[in-house]
Amino acid sequence: MVSREVLAACRRGDPAAFEEVVRATHRQVYTQALRLVRDRQDAEDVTQETFLRVFRGLSGFRGDAQFETWLYRITANAAMSHLRRRGRFGDLLPDDDDERLEVSSASQLPADSPVDRQALTEALASLPDPMRVAVVLKDVYGLSCLEIAEIEGSTEGAIKVRLHRARKRLKDALFEQDEAREM
Repeated sequence: MVSREVLAACRRGDPAAFEEVVRATHRQVYTQALRLVRDRQDAEDVTQETFLRVFRGLSGFRGDAQFETWLYRITANAAMSHLRRRGRFGDLLPDDDDERLEVSSASQLPADSPVDRQALTEALASLPDPMRVAVVLKDVYGLSCLEIAEIEGSTEGAIKVRLHRARKRLKDALFEQDEAREM
């Protein structure tokens, strides 16, 4: 966690303070970037872009939210921009049942079912970028559907639909693997 004193020193232009911010947060920024873009080199680029944006925008950080929350949003925005530039981020093809769905508890994995970490990683990797990004931002980083929509330039309803479909695919993929192992 970055202290208020270090952030205040950054706003005053202290380069050592900014280096401290980078040292303290680099691992979490890189990890989030890697989860979103799924490529180490791309994650390094996103991490660098994130810290450039932080450096430029730190004077405007008012402290209404925690610094780490603000940093997560900047990282997510940098990752989305990177994916768009690379041409790997597009809207999902509409399904026949493209009505706005609320995320139901039935679409989530049962709380008592153990999930193999490797299987979950593989299932996440198999999702299309928009679905994977929505799940990671919501379930790993705790952003709201509205925040994800703002980051992705979408609507809250579209994000809820995307999450519902992604979780259904994850559930199907994970339980399909379990059934195959049992046979």
